[in-house]
Amino acid sequence: MTDKKKLQLAVGKRIKELREKQKIQQQDIAAACNIEKSNFSRIEAGNTNPTIYTLSKIADRLSISLSELLDFKKNKK
Repeated sequence: MTDKKKLQLAVGKRIKELREKQKIQQQDIAAACNIEKSNFSRIEAGNTNPTIYTLSKIADRLSISLSELLDFKKNKK
């Protein structure tokens, strides 16, 4: 597995974890971010490389900073 794919998977896992913690449905966050639900699903699955702008919109909807959204390394042991 490439480093790019590992990073995409880690970002997607983090987004899903934060979304589920706040009990937000995929379709709700996708709509709030003006992203197709299928595209949002691909982001969470690590099957696409979202732009920094898209990640910023997701972080805003989750009411967190972009740096907090990308702070997934501390959870890795």
